[in-house]
Amino acid sequence: MPIISSYPYDITIQDNDAWIGTDSLNRQTKQYTASAVANYLNVNSKVSIGGQMVYKFSSIPVDESGTFALPSGGGGGTGFSAISSLKISITEKSGQNVVEWLTYLVGDQILISSQDEISSFGHYKVLSYTVDPNQSNFYTLELDYIGGNGNIVVDKYYDVVNFSLSRLIDKTFIHNQPVPSLEWNIQHNLAKFPSVSVVNNNNVLIHGEITYVDINNLIINFSAVFSGKAYLN
Repeated sequence: MPIISSYPYDITIQDNDAWIGTDSLNRQTKQYTASAVANYLNVNSKVSIGGQMVYKFSSIPVDESGTFALPSGGGGGTGFSAISSLKISITEKSGQNVVEWLTYLVGDQILISSQDEISSFGHYKVLSYTVDPNQSNFYTLELDYIGGNGNIVVDKYYDVVNFSLSRLIDKTFIHNQPVPSLEWNIQHNLAKFPSVSVVNNNNVLIHGEITYVDINNLIINFSAVFSGKAYLN
């Protein structure tokens, strides 16, 4: 077998490139692909990224360390928009205890995103984080959905990170009301209780009674039927 230094260097690493190594359990010599090594590092949080937690979505509540699940179990294929509560282990996949960190994030925002599909994610405000009365190694995480895309998948791994778009920019929303109505129902997804200005089709300011349903929805009631626009910021 030639000496190592005689082999050419390869600076373009591909998923199926392989290394020779030794299995820690049986000491057998095996091949390890670049994609397998990368997956191991991601799943086990071996590359430190501040504030990032890794969890596996389980179909069983209070299942095992490093998992989270829907309170009633199951839930594979549930849209991120339908998730409002999770049973979550006090330790994430690498074994780190996250209680103090998640407690600190109550009132703030998190992003739950699939490790292998960037467009599959849920963005939430953390409403509360309380110990499970039946299993002290798990907490109940109550969430308010802000935005996202896709569905959650059983046994997939997800990154959970602090993520607050509203701290970067002051988001605004314009609601167009083409059909004259006494009541305007507006879903703005700004994750806050915005100020509201309403104008009719002649850009005349109109005053109405505003009811904040939650941080993403509001209703405006008027004394007369008209159409126009609502500016939210």
